[in-house]
Amino acid sequence: MTEDAYIYDAVRSPRGKGRKDGALHEVTSVRLSAQILNAVKERNNLDTKAVEDVIWGNVTQVKEQGGCLARSAVLASDFDEQVPGLAINRFCASGMEAVNLAANQVRGGAGNAYVAGGVEMMGRVPMGSDGAAIAVDPTLAMETYFVPQGISADIIATEYGFSRDDADSFAVESQKRAKAAWDDNRFDKSIVTVRDQNGLPILDHDEYMRPGTDMQSLGALKASFKDMGEVMPGFDNVALLKYPHLERISHIHHAGNSSGIVDGAAAVLIGNKEFGEAHGLKPRARIRATAKIGTDPTIMLTGPVPVTEKILADHGMSIDDIDLFEVNEAFASVVLRFMQAFGVDHDKVNVNGGSIAMGHPLGATGAIIIGTLLDELERADKEVGLATLCIASGMGAATIIERV
Repeated sequence: MTEDAYIYDAVRSPRGKGRKDGALHEVTSVRLSAQILNAVKERNNLDTKAVEDVIWGNVTQVKEQGGCLARSAVLASDFDEQVPGLAINRFCASGMEAVNLAANQVRGGAGNAYVAGGVEMMGRVPMGSDGAAIAVDPTLAMETYFVPQGISADIIATEYGFSRDDADSFAVESQKRAKAAWDDNRFDKSIVTVRDQNGLPILDHDEYMRPGTDMQSLGALKASFKDMGEVMPGFDNVALLKYPHLERISHIHHAGNSSGIVDGAAAVLIGNKEFGEAHGLKPRARIRATAKIGTDPTIMLTGPVPVTEKILADHGMSIDDIDLFEVNEAFASVVLRFMQAFGVDHDKVNVNGGSIAMGHPLGATGAIIIGTLLDELERADKEVGLATLCIASGMGAATIIERV
């Protein structure tokens, strides 16, 4: 008999600029993860011996983010040492996959409670510094028509008819929504102030935001992927071999309409009914469904569409059954394509802004957007929400939650 898996709490750090002058640059991934784990423990007066496992996503698993980061974080935290840890990597969906895996473990009866989430300190461990076979192995790269993600985002824009103005307008709106959400204290329930080794606060807000962004300032930015597409090694030529019906690739993405490079971590406390009753905790939502899928590795970032189709079909639902959506803003064209494919109004999608405004800490974002979705369902008195992400090398992941 399958058990229900409930979300009892969701927390996250603010997102710091992922560079040397960022507020979180002094904090390692292990120490930030430990602070987030401790917040889960303290907020819920949790006897951590009741936690079956900590499942933790992080993408660039080298150097200080290497080894089993999840276990290192447990040992650096106030969790009981009998709690193990599992580090996982599904690229940008790592944090979501940690949550989904934990939920499905609970459903299957493999323990009553898990803490799941992820971390990425992009200013300390640069994206891509671990290497990736699909990018660095020439035989695999040739077989899969590999192009960098930015080129993939521009292919989506070209294939589905999104202009530079479309992308820039979406980005401006993301900034406006993020500022409005912070001004209205909509993230207060989830945010955990990050402190230094002396216990002094170092960051209590999303540092990357640029609320003054407008169409004029974005219009002055150079397309980030035009040169790598058109000049040697000429990734546009690779893309056109795969998509010969396109005359050329329209390069519309730049730093202002793509996700920000940031540092951050997030965690979700998941358990069955028995766990909540035993520890005096009230569930906030039920994890109703999870899904993942593989997609075309060249265009790469279209995964939110087929994985949403899959999760809805698998559970007898339609797009109209979803009240709110969180679609990770890896690039503007990713979310524009999602809304186009399903005819979803922007008023239901990323209502508090997204990664274009606040940044995308790769291993944590999936858990962050699940928490953001839950908070907004409660604030807006809605019932059912869907979170989804595109994933490098062509995949998609999704989670459906409903309030209880």
